[in-house]
Amino acid sequence: MRYLPLTADDRAEMLKTIGAKSVDDFYADVPEAARLNGTVEGLPDHQGELAVERHMSNLAAKNRAASSGPFFVGAGAYKHHVPATVDMVIQRSEFLTTYTPYQPEIAQGTLQTLFEFQTQVAALTAMDVANASMYDGSTACAEAAVMATRATRRKKVVLSGGLHPHYAAATKLLCEAQGIEVVQLEHAIDGELALADAVDDATACVIGQSPNTFGTVTDLSPVAEAAHGKGALLVSVFTEAVSLGLVTPPGEMGADIAVGEGQSIGNGLNFGGPYVGLFACTQKLVRQMPGRLCGETVDAEGKRGFVLTLSTREQHIRRDKATSNICTNSGLCALAFTAHMTLLGGKGMEQLAVLNHEAACDLADALAGVPGVEILTPRFFNEFAFRTPVNAEAVLAMLDEAGIVGGVRASRLFPGDHLGDVILCAATECTTPEDIAAYAAALKEII
Repeated sequence: MRYLPLTADDRAEMLKTIGAKSVDDFYADVPEAARLNGTVEGLPDHQGELAVERHMSNLAAKNRAASSGPFFVGAGAYKHHVPATVDMVIQRSEFLTTYTPYQPEIAQGTLQTLFEFQTQVAALTAMDVANASMYDGSTACAEAAVMATRATRRKKVVLSGGLHPHYAAATKLLCEAQGIEVVQLEHAIDGELALADAVDDATACVIGQSPNTFGTVTDLSPVAEAAHGKGALLVSVFTEAVSLGLVTPPGEMGADIAVGEGQSIGNGLNFGGPYVGLFACTQKLVRQMPGRLCGETVDAEGKRGFVLTLSTREQHIRRDKATSNICTNSGLCALAFTAHMTLLGGKGMEQLAVLNHEAACDLADALAGVPGVEILTPRFFNEFAFRTPVNAEAVLAMLDEAGIVGGVRASRLFPGDHLGDVILCAATECTTPEDIAAYAAALKEII
C-alpha cells in the first residue's frame, strides 16, 4: 500500500473538524515532564543502516540479563522459569501471526485459547468470570476502579497504602480524567485492613493488594464486609500470580473484582514487557466488565464451538458507550500464560507456589542473620522488605559490583518517604541456595 502524506490543508481541515488548534492539543493530558522536546539525546542523525545497527547493538549490550547472576528483584515483575514448551506453542504460525478476529467465529482456534485462558483465570482467582485479558496489571486495576463507579453510580475510589505505586498512578490518571475522586491512604507495610475504616457512603470501591508492594499477605475479608456494608465494592489486586497457588484467592475473601499481573506464568521479564493483565469479577458485574468475553456453545449441527459472547470495545460500538477503550487483549502473552498453566495443572501450581515460599523463607532467614538487618514484612509469600543500617541505594550499588542484583530500594517506589534504608527483595523457584548464600555473604561484608 502506498503511503500518501497529508498536505498542510488536509491537516488544517482535520484539526478544524475535531476542534483542535494543533497536534500538540492531543497531548494535553501528558505531563510536561514526560514530553520529549527535540531529538533523543545520544542518538546520531542521518546515519546509514549499518551505522544505526552498530549503534543500537552497542546500546543493547549495556542491558543486563536476569540470568547473568544472583537475581532478587521483584516489585511487580518476577523471574520465573518458563518451560521450553511454552515458547514452542506461541511461535506456531497460526498463533504468532494472528490478530484480533473481526469476524471472530471463523477464528475458532484463537477463541478457544482465550476461552481456556478465561477459565484458568477464573479458577485461579476463585471468581465467577474472567475476561480475555488486559494490557497489564496496572491498566486492569484502573479499569476495575472505573467499572466500580459505573456499577455503583458513585464517584469515589479509595486506594490502600500498600497498592503498587504504578497501579495507583494508572488508576489516578484514568479516574481523574473522568471526574472520579481518588483517595490514597498513607503507605504502610501492613496496612491493608485500614481500608475497612476508610469506606463511606460515597465510596464506589476500595482497592487493596495481597501480597502488597512490601510483600505482606493479608486476608481482605474484613475489608469486603465493611465495603459491602456501605454498598461499595472490593477490588483485590495482586502483582504475583504464582501466589494464588498458595494464598487465599480474591473470590474466597469476598472480592467483587480481582485484577493483577499474569507475567509470572509463562512470560519472561522481557525487559519490562509486554505483559498480560488478569481481570475477573462476579457474575452480577459481568456486563460492566471491560474487554472481551469468549463463550462456549454448539453450532447448528450440535458440534462444540466458541463465540465472542461480549465485546465492549470501541471498534464494535460507539466509543462513548464502550466500557473500555483498551484495544488489545495481549493475546500472545495470554496464550503463553495458558500454555504454562496447562503444563502445571492445579497440583503443579500449588507445588510451584510452595517452592517460591520456601525460597523466600530461606532468603529471609539468611538475611536476618546479617548484623544490622531487620526483616520488616510480617507475613510474606515470595517477597519481603528489610531495613539496612546503610543507605539502600549504596548497598544495592555495592551488591551490583559483586554481581548480585539485590532488589529494589523502596524509596524508588515511594519517593519522598522515609524509606531510604529499606530494600524490597524477592526469591522464586529460580533462586538457588548458592544465590542466597552469596547474597548474605556480600551483604554482611558491605554492612
